[in-house]
Amino acid sequence: MIGATGTIGRATVRALLRHGHDVVCFVRTRHGSTPEIPGTTVRTGDVTSAQSVVRDGFGGERFDAVVSCLASRSGGPADARAIDHEAHMHVLNAAKESGVTHFVLLSAICVQKPLLAFQHAKLAFEESLKSSGLIWSIVRPTAFFKSLSGQVKRVQRGKPFLLFGDGTLTACKPISDDDVAEYLTGCLADRSRANTVLPIGGPGPAITLREQGELLFRLAGKPPRFTSVPVKFFDVIAGVLGTLGTIIPPLRDKAEFARIGRYYATESMLVWDPVAQRYDADATPSFGTDTLDAHYRRLLRGDVADDRGEHALF
Repeated sequence: MIGATGTIGRATVRALLRHGHDVVCFVRTRHGSTPEIPGTTVRTGDVTSAQSVVRDGFGGERFDAVVSCLASRSGGPADARAIDHEAHMHVLNAAKESGVTHFVLLSAICVQKPLLAFQHAKLAFEESLKSSGLIWSIVRPTAFFKSLSGQVKRVQRGKPFLLFGDGTLTACKPISDDDVAEYLTGCLADRSRANTVLPIGGPGPAITLREQGELLFRLAGKPPRFTSVPVKFFDVIAGVLGTLGTIIPPLRDKAEFARIGRYYATESMLVWDPVAQRYDADATPSFGTDTLDAHYRRLLRGDVADDRGEHALF
């Protein structure tokens, strides 16, 4: 398995072990030490190096399947190219030489309308995987719980919930790490998920950004307070940083981050109907049992941590 140290990766490891799989995790060292992933064999190396993937990851052994939860941390162009595409290609090439028959890939539902560097990188690998000759399962989840957790502390501190526009521009069917993990693991046994692109959302109906805020205020026992942020805010930032990036190259990534913010502020994380040219909540499959309501309750009580990492926007 690759991408085993993130929150979804660790949840997937637990699901794989629960279903009786022997798991080998290929990870990088952190601060000179090897991450502990109980119940698994952990191997360290560099996923961006083809030689390391072959030597340190697969080590001349035979494997039945690869499960990838690996994704670029920032979504910047260079990071996306190196991780979302090139690193995955190294793993795919090594997998074919190691007897792997099935490759399960955690992708993202937003690649349906690719406007960003990381989306194009993910799609390029998806196409390579489809033509690889292996059995493949490409899982495209909607929004993760952690992506919708950035304003919990704002609400607890009595601050207004930030909306883009009127808060109804976008909707999603949020899904938990554990439910994504269970779905990924199920791809190894469920033949109906073979050689298929699999959009997946969590249980219940789609929810808008305003409805997320209303839910959070209700659970926190506070009166709803909203502040609208114009979507053009992202356009201005991206434009300025993009122009400055021609002179100061590091600012190009900053401009891309602004474009990423705009994308998520204006595009729903649901199945896109290319004929009707709209997002379709009814066509977005639901899976699992974890609800956003229960997740918010745990966050408000302090039972779980806000572990968003690169998912942070606010």
